[in-house]
Amino acid sequence: MVKDMLDDLQTQLPVIAISARDIDRLRHLAEAAMEKYPTTAEFLAREIERAEILPADQPMRNVVSMQSEVTFRDDISGQARTVTLVYPEDADVGAGKISVLTPIGAALIGLSPGHTIEFQTPAGGWRSLTVVKVLDTPA
Repeated sequence: MVKDMLDDLQTQLPVIAISARDIDRLRHLAEAAMEKYPTTAEFLAREIERAEILPADQPMRNVVSMQSEVTFRDDISGQARTVTLVYPEDADVGAGKISVLTPIGAALIGLSPGHTIEFQTPAGGWRSLTVVKVLDTPA
């Protein structure tokens, strides 16, 4: 029963892409965080495994990648928010810099405008986000 639910969720997930430039660091980050943040680390690891890996020299146009600015909508509240996706050491919520090791950051990585993703929060609730706009990652 649970496997069927997970398989169903997997088939509903949007296609995502991650740059080869970031993939090793993201894998290491997910692995290192397994003890402290198991739910988010497992979610990030699953996203990494299902992602299409793009060549490091390929521009990440219209794809949420590390250091990109993204506007997304919370599908429950309807509220839009613009953030920059960063590694944990650069996170500053007050400055709009959100860590890829947060549930929202892990959900956003690799998405493109129009993509919606539903994910479980560490508290056990469900959220749904839709990417509205992505500014290309700075070179």
